[in-house]
Amino acid sequence: MTTAKPSAATPALHRQLGQVLIAKGILSEDQLRIALLEQTKSNLPIGKLLVRLGFVSEATLRDALSESLGTKSIDLSAVIVDPAALTLVPLDIAKRHHLLPLSYEEHSRLLTIAVSDINDIVAFDKIRVFNAIPPEIELVLASETEIDHAIDQAYGYELSIDGILNEIETGEIDFRGLQMRVNEYSQPIVRLIDSILTDAVKHDASDIHFEPETGFLRIRYRIDGILRQVRSLHKSYWPGMAVRLKVISNMNIAETRSPQDGRITLNMRGRQIDFRVSVQPTIHGENIVLRILDRQKGLVPLDKLGLTDRQLGLLRLIIARPEGIVLLTGPTSSGKTTTLYSILNDLNSETVNIMTLEDPVEYPIALIRQTSVSESAKLDFANGIRSMMRQDPDIILVGEIRDAETAEMAMRAAMTGHQVFSTLHTNSAIGAIPRLLDIGVPPDILAGNIIGIIAQRLARRLCPYCKIPYQAESHENHLIGADPSGPSPVIFRPGSCERCDFQGYRGRIAIMEILRINADIDEMIAHRNTAREIQKAAQNNGFVSLAEDGLRRVLDGTTSLAELGRVIDLTGRI
Repeated sequence: MTTAKPSAATPALHRQLGQVLIAKGILSEDQLRIALLEQTKSNLPIGKLLVRLGFVSEATLRDALSESLGTKSIDLSAVIVDPAALTLVPLDIAKRHHLLPLSYEEHSRLLTIAVSDINDIVAFDKIRVFNAIPPEIELVLASETEIDHAIDQAYGYELSIDGILNEIETGEIDFRGLQMRVNEYSQPIVRLIDSILTDAVKHDASDIHFEPETGFLRIRYRIDGILRQVRSLHKSYWPGMAVRLKVISNMNIAETRSPQDGRITLNMRGRQIDFRVSVQPTIHGENIVLRILDRQKGLVPLDKLGLTDRQLGLLRLIIARPEGIVLLTGPTSSGKTTTLYSILNDLNSETVNIMTLEDPVEYPIALIRQTSVSESAKLDFANGIRSMMRQDPDIILVGEIRDAETAEMAMRAAMTGHQVFSTLHTNSAIGAIPRLLDIGVPPDILAGNIIGIIAQRLARRLCPYCKIPYQAESHENHLIGADPSGPSPVIFRPGSCERCDFQGYRGRIAIMEILRINADIDEMIAHRNTAREIQKAAQNNGFVSLAEDGLRRVLDGTTSLAELGRVIDLTGRI
């Protein structure tokens, strides 16, 4: 339900909007006075008058009005409209009331609409009457000109993937001329790429793979860590699609024999989505992979990571230490970045200076000074740490420790009173210690400077609507560690239903082991004790391994034993 806002014609809003523009140095008192005088003659909204008089641009007015009303604003030039939202608002209503449906969340029935006037109650009532089950409406502000232009694009062309493919198959498309006409929305290839990106975001995919083969193009999404084929297209589509992807990623469209990297930023489903784009030449053509970075999902509160009370308490105890280094370990796509951002966001405040060095920056966060490493600028992790140390940081994030020089600089920062966070590629928390020794960090420097090591994996979460309970079999009892003389515990396997797209799983959970380095383990590190000896000492102090944490999630019905075995080695328990 839309919350009522103050009328755009009230004198209070005149002053509030005017004061916002004056405070920003965009408008003068005299200009506001002229606009108010003109309004007595024309009775137009003050915003339209300011634009008509040439005092402000539509984009500036949109942002100022958003600030004065406490409503989000949006730039429609980088927005991809959700076709599902268009079906809920007829074209005549959209045109008459200057509004554009942007996205529709089916499970919550939330319809996001871009409007130029948030007080057009008549329009919102018409939308509710038009739909048998009225949607909840969320409003964002946009300029009237942008809305009118976007309406012509959104309603004037086919936007569904199947509809666009049918249009291509039955029409004449000149792929060779696409390079000269990539900004024309009439081109089906332009809309096809937009629709695929929208569809991937709607399905919560983390990656999109465009994979050319001998006679066709395979399109796969990575959803919950698993690749899933969603389309197979004729090979003739790929040249035009590849050109479009390279154009919007700011790549060289003439280069087809060398790898390239790019980035796309779009507003989809009411929020900003970033895509990291990688092009790799293959024997069948250019293979393109897009990593989807959703800023809204990237920042997860620390208490929403799914940790037990003991794990959360242990993690807070580790990050409460004012100096030292905290390491996160695990393979690629195991959620290390999400956990690191959650920790930094928890520590973030005006009282501390947090600086990061990443490859690249994935999720911008207010107050945190974030830097991307750059080969062209000769800024690597080691040089970046040296530079950051002169910026008076309290907390430093180093994206990854890859070599002895980076490790040495990170340790030096930890030794000089800074709190340092970084990642390392090892299979377990305890495995980080021999790894650091192996790349050349002396044991006497490691001891006393590492304050905690976290290893993690991501396992798929069983769909709560279709998961199937059953009594564990004998070999499963052995893995779980159940009493062989007692009854078998009830665990769950995946089912199949529409809510999980017939996969049996929906979403993922973090499985963690957290090693807090105490005085005893410090002593063992300094004396080069083996990993097995350190693990035994940690277990005596209550250390819970990845396998044990994962089995806890199996027993409480969050995931299945088969899924746990996919991401964690359970053979050591046989």
